[in-house]
Amino acid sequence: MLDFIFGLLSHDLGIDLGTANTLVYVKGKGIVIREPSVVTRHRKTKQIIAIGSEAKMMLGKTPGTIEAFRPLKDGVIADFDAAAAMLKHYIQLVHQQPKNSMLPKIPRPKVVVGIPSGVTEVERRAVQEAAIMAGAREAYLIEEPMAAAIGAGLPIQESSGSFICDIGGGTTEIAVMSLGGIVVNRSIRIAGDEMDEAIVNFMRLKYSLLIGEQTAEDIKIAVGSAYPVEKVERQTVVRGRDIETGLPKSIRVSEAEIRETLSTVIHEIIEALSETIEETPPELIGDIMEHGIVLAGGGALIRGIDKLIATEIKMPVWVTDDPQTAVVRGAGKLLDDEALLRKVKVAQRKV
Repeated sequence: MLDFIFGLLSHDLGIDLGTANTLVYVKGKGIVIREPSVVTRHRKTKQIIAIGSEAKMMLGKTPGTIEAFRPLKDGVIADFDAAAAMLKHYIQLVHQQPKNSMLPKIPRPKVVVGIPSGVTEVERRAVQEAAIMAGAREAYLIEEPMAAAIGAGLPIQESSGSFICDIGGGTTEIAVMSLGGIVVNRSIRIAGDEMDEAIVNFMRLKYSLLIGEQTAEDIKIAVGSAYPVEKVERQTVVRGRDIETGLPKSIRVSEAEIRETLSTVIHEIIEALSETIEETPPELIGDIMEHGIVLAGGGALIRGIDKLIATEIKMPVWVTDDPQTAVVRGAGKLLDDEALLRKVKVAQRKV
């Protein structure tokens, strides 16, 4: 009975708790929150100052008394209290009511959270605990590649094989699925963050220019590519600090330079894809050859990455619509399909 009442008073949520971004899907409404996974807090008092976009703007700019950081690293919770505070903030944001509302303020939603497939039992429990502490009445955990496949509309319940590669901020999730389950999967902690790191190192070594991770991400978005797609290549101006003089310095970098910088990281992802294919049962390889490899996650937006993978692996590759939201859309679809949710969940916790 209580469960029914809480169900009426709260919105059930699908959450993609990502290393770089957190997305929240509300049942019946769609995606309502798309914010960076960043928290700013006071070092001594541990009081939360800002969460999301506001906190991201403070990265690398805070005084000694304040810290701006990501509560998640490589797809798992690195700072439990900050992650729980971030989840609580978003749950409350979804359930904000007009001032004259007569409804009691007791949001106790059911939440479906996407987690990397390679996490340990301890890391899994940390996500559940954080969701319950944030106010959820029920927390279901599903593996990100499964959620991404559901979000991309792949026929995961059929006997034919589906192949998904979700390139996120902290992890790259690779999985072959059939009959509603994962047949072969791989979770590697090489993804968008490692690409940003490669750009930071390249700027330091080639141009003696110090830049932050935020600037590196901006460069990746502006001129990042994996394969030469167009004749006229893009360029961008990068501003940072000269290591030798300590003074500000601006330089122009080309798409070709950044492509070469990202190639090492992207080839590690391709290697993981090859290893997954090697482990895939022969009967499913035929299906994958026919339907292709589906790319999801923010990393799928890097220009030409689908063409490079297709060239290297000799298989058709396509990027799903709006790849950044595939996981949260999958979690949202599971809110409407109780039977499938029970089938694909890896863990469940009730208050």
